[in-house]
Amino acid sequence: MLYLNYNGAVIRADKKIVTADNRGLRYGDGIFETMKLVDGILPLAELHLERLWQGIQLLQFKTPAYFNAGYLTAQVLELAKKNNHQGRARIRIMIFRGDGGLFDPQNLVVNYTIQSWELPSGSPSINQNGLLLDVYPDARKSFDSFSHLKSNNYLPYLMAALYAKSNQLNDCFVLNANGNICDTTIANVFIVKDQQLFTPPLTEGAVGGVMRRYLLSQFPATGFIAHEKILRLRDIQDADEIFLSNAVQGIRWVGKFRDKSYINNISSKIFNNIVGNIL
Repeated sequence: MLYLNYNGAVIRADKKIVTADNRGLRYGDGIFETMKLVDGILPLAELHLERLWQGIQLLQFKTPAYFNAGYLTAQVLELAKKNNHQGRARIRIMIFRGDGGLFDPQNLVVNYTIQSWELPSGSPSINQNGLLLDVYPDARKSFDSFSHLKSNNYLPYLMAALYAKSNQLNDCFVLNANGNICDTTIANVFIVKDQQLFTPPLTEGAVGGVMRRYLLSQFPATGFIAHEKILRLRDIQDADEIFLSNAVQGIRWVGKFRDKSYINNISSKIFNNIVGNIL
């Protein structure tokens, strides 16, 4: 039996918690945060909660005085303990609006859920087999003041994930309105070319990933040279390596895009030198 946290109350995970008038259900009016729990510790928790609060402020939610990073962290750990997830677990925090119509929400106060799911035990490692990717052809992502958020309105990524599954792919690149690389369905994109690293700037519509931010902060001290740069499909095909980053899996290397195959020399070094010790 799994439990979830709904606005501070720990309840059975199968209990219904919203009405048909809920704005999160109707409009995707909210954001979410995905974190990893490792032996009772939330790696990169400060970055996760900073991103969450930035989204809360940008979407004009009202928060009660007690609702802060310390409170939310305690709620996460309490739920994980209740679910007996004390090894490795995936944590999802969802922030959403309550009931109301398009222009008349009943109020702007934060509603939230916290969920946890057990992850496999054992030492983390980079994927043994390279991922197979292609481009999702049926949607283009906008780039605006909200495009970097992990929005509950996740339709382009959801459909891209379904496309990947139906076409025997591991993931898909999601493009922006200009046809440039944003990210993939669950990860930010890095390429390696001539020993240098490149990733799309957030102004291109990519989700502002926590692992992406952490990697960019760590690269200089570990000898890697990284740049934010607009990436086009020809950059993907010309790359020596490609890897994807997110907070739960760290990084995963791409083995093939269409008819181009890739190695994972730099990707493996980055995992071993930067990522592996926090997962």
